Amino acid sequence: MEMSKFREEHILLMKRTLAILHHLFKNVSQETATTLRDGADGWTSLEVLCHLRDFDQIFYDRAVAILSQDYPNLPPADHEALAVDRAYNQQSLPEVLKTLSESRQRFVTFFESVPDDEWERAGVHPTRGHFTLHNALLQVGTHDVNHIEQITRILIGG
Repeated sequence: MEMSKFREEHILLMKRTLAILHHLFKNVSQETATTLRDGADGWTSLEVLCHLRDFDQIFYDRAVAILSQDYPNLPPADHEALAVDRAYNQQSLPEVLKTLSESRQRFVTFFESVPDDEWERAGVHPTRGHFTLHNALLQVGTHDVNHIEQITRILIGG
């Protein structure tokens, strides 16, 4: 598969995973989103959604840094600290979905605007080392799918 087609498909995946999240939460109440958990000490579906929203921003900032800087050191992010500091389970489900949608549209627009000859630009990921814009694009869809499975499991009680 040619690289431009590969990128188009992964950008489409970014749009579709967002649509899946909207479908998953369409009939979920704030109470359900904040009470059902992924195991006794696990996150709620709202906490997972907040994590996706915040990491959409973190992933975007890293991709922008890769494109605009010369081999930057990409900052680490502590997902557990973010969940506590930002009181994920006390946030509004509709507002989190809205903010994630806005963030994702900006991210899709960003990836659609990257010139073909810039996709191999890279930075140093805090845990993965050498990390290209291709890697950044793949990371979004993979991250989304992992957490969509988690949210689905939480909501069906499994």
